[in-house]
Amino acid sequence: MQVTLLALFSCSRLLSIAEETLTEFLSKATGTAIEWVQMPGMKPGPDSVGIVAISHGCRGVAARACGLVNLEPTKVVEILKDRPSWFRDCRSLEVFTVLPGANGGTIELVYTQLYAPTTLVPARDFWTLRYTTIVEDGSLVVCERSLSGSGGGPSAASAQQFVRAEMLPSGYLVRPCDGGGSIVHIVDHLEFEAWNIPEVLRPLYESSRVVAQKMTTAALRHIRQIAQETSGEVVYALGRQPAVLRTFSQRLSRGFNDAISGFNDDGWSIMAGDGIEDVVVACNSTKKIRSISNGVNAFEAPGGTICAKASMLLQSVPPAILVRFLREHRSEWADYSMDAYLASALKTSTCSFPGLRPMRFSGSQIIMPLAHTVENEEILEVVRLEGQPLSHDEVLLSRDIDMLQLCTGIDEKSVGSSFQLVFAPIDDFPDDAPLISSGFRVIPLDMKTDVVSSGRTLDLASSLEVGSTAAQASGASSDDCNVRSVLTIAFQFPYELHLQDSVAAMARQYVRSIVSAVQRVSIAISPSQSGLNAGQRILSGLPEAATLARWICQSYQ
Repeated sequence: MQVTLLALFSCSRLLSIAEETLTEFLSKATGTAIEWVQMPGMKPGPDSVGIVAISHGCRGVAARACGLVNLEPTKVVEILKDRPSWFRDCRSLEVFTVLPGANGGTIELVYTQLYAPTTLVPARDFWTLRYTTIVEDGSLVVCERSLSGSGGGPSAASAQQFVRAEMLPSGYLVRPCDGGGSIVHIVDHLEFEAWNIPEVLRPLYESSRVVAQKMTTAALRHIRQIAQETSGEVVYALGRQPAVLRTFSQRLSRGFNDAISGFNDDGWSIMAGDGIEDVVVACNSTKKIRSISNGVNAFEAPGGTICAKASMLLQSVPPAILVRFLREHRSEWADYSMDAYLASALKTSTCSFPGLRPMRFSGSQIIMPLAHTVENEEILEVVRLEGQPLSHDEVLLSRDIDMLQLCTGIDEKSVGSSFQLVFAPIDDFPDDAPLISSGFRVIPLDMKTDVVSSGRTLDLASSLEVGSTAAQASGASSDDCNVRSVLTIAFQFPYELHLQDSVAAMARQYVRSIVSAVQRVSIAISPSQSGLNAGQRILSGLPEAATLARWICQSYQ
């Protein structure tokens, strides 16, 4: 492979491209090569992540951030170059060739794959040159750009599920500070080739704000997080090290992204449907919970994992409100017997078909926080679900279920491009626990409405009866009525070979029931229910009437 790559580009040509990339990147990071405007919603101040700007009127989408971090420049560069460790959409980054550059620097030829944000769009990949060097003032620079446009790079079967995107000169400028620490400048400038995506979904790849939130500020937040953990400012639960808990968050997120994208080289293949194409079911015979151990001998049970997934467009549903409701009111959409099925498979490594021993969710859940990022945009927690037997004979068989859960974008101050609730059953929280991630992702398509009010009531019963009274009372923005977003749901289920078709049918039907539940919830929390205006005006001034309506609705249910 290295001989082939060097045949395409001579060493002198690569060095020339590297120097051109450096010049263009520096002009974007510290100059006026791009017209930058302050990103809406990012307020400067001592508690902010840094100074963030997005491009205006340039080719593609671009974002720039600058911030102070309490880490040495070499450490900052080491962290930022490891893109999969902080960029959750990065599936893989592979360095194919390393050549010496100027001032003791290096030139690398890099192939990067990104996950698809939803089932409705294909994933992207990049073939780039990355140049690491030291400039005259002693600053460290890592700059990167695509090679040969859409051509070049790996042409293996693994790349066939990707659309080749282009990275224009981008990178990191890290300046040492007197007394320690670094000033970090970050520029991301991309062309995602979104021309073949349905128009309603193009904001996913045509918004500079999305790039700023998902990549640029994510990088700055990550190095700030590492800096605080290194200094001992961050204390976590259960006596676990921050890096361990961060690894759990990454594994949950990666498992969910794997399920949504379903790449062939990971072992996923689409199963035949039932004639209705609302839910996609995929099978992976290589993804197993664990090996079954019998004494000193271990063997793999025949089977694997089935994933049922669906995407849908939502109108007038604030993403943060929806994800918080799904988090706090699990009984409104989840089937406890499915959770019990997953937990049982995790504990016993066998996958008995759900329904043989039906269980009921008591409605009680205990949320135990584990960790959160500096600005609370991401929260890791353990959720304990309390089960209830259906008969007295099954009292001894009932047990609680623990879920490891990752919430993104639900904090009232969070400003994000996606809002997630991802979870997986766990058993005694071992460090090597297998995680079968499932959950929800909501991505706003109208970028001006990324920031939503979070003071709204999450009482579904009262929302169904009195519409958006609570939303009005809490001062919800009128922009909430116009927000559009895409919701992606993905649930994974282990199976044994002889139950594959039955589990696939069960998974398909379960996701359909969740879609129906989410649609009901979306109607209830939408601030645009014009048909209830009269009732809203009456009840907004009579809190007793709202309470009475809620009691009537609950007793009726």
